[in-house]
Amino acid sequence: MGTMRETDLYPPIKAFLEGQGYEVKGEVAEADVVACRGSDPPVIVELKTGFSLALLHQGVARLSVTDTVYLCVPRRTGRVAQRALKDNVALCRRLGLGVITVRLRDALVEVHCDPGPHAPRKSAVRKARLLREFARRTGDPAPGGATRAGLVTAYRQDALRIAGFLERNGPVKGAAVARATGVAAATRMMADDHYGWFERVETGIYRLTERGAAGLAEYGAPKEAAGR
Repeated sequence: MGTMRETDLYPPIKAFLEGQGYEVKGEVAEADVVACRGSDPPVIVELKTGFSLALLHQGVARLSVTDTVYLCVPRRTGRVAQRALKDNVALCRRLGLGVITVRLRDALVEVHCDPGPHAPRKSAVRKARLLREFARRTGDPAPGGATRAGLVTAYRQDALRIAGFLERNGPVKGAAVARATGVAAATRMMADDHYGWFERVETGIYRLTERGAAGLAEYGAPKEAAGR
């Protein structure tokens, strides 16, 4: 299979637009593809072998000529490619650009979004989750830009409170841990044991594991837990 070229995208796009009654020409002024139909605004399609910042810049620049601008890339397979396409389509919607893909093996053309103004719907659930996490987190333990792995979330801070209490007091009933640490879900957290920090020694009673002690040494107990 030879190297993919932008010109490989042109025949399927030309045929697709001609099928909708457009007259189509390539490389008109600065545009890769221009399609005209009667008194309709001209359609511009920019062809690239993949999404890039340069392609987005091109598309935005073409909006000064017409509101009907599409970005066209080859359709790729695989989970990563599908996720990237979804994210790029969402970005193009925000920019007022359309997105077209071409499946080169059979010249299938698919329009994923059309150009035009777009106001994304706000998610009340995501907003509430963000504000809840913000309110629960003690201090500012995670610098902006840190990787998600090992991130000090409010949940991890609660786990550290529990771990610190168990380190100081040995095996304790879950209800007593909850009262002493202020972590209402302490028993459930120790039972779920997402980090491998807790071990049940008998019904309702838990102790700190070696892994838990290592986690406590790595992260440190939240400040307000130190005096409990």
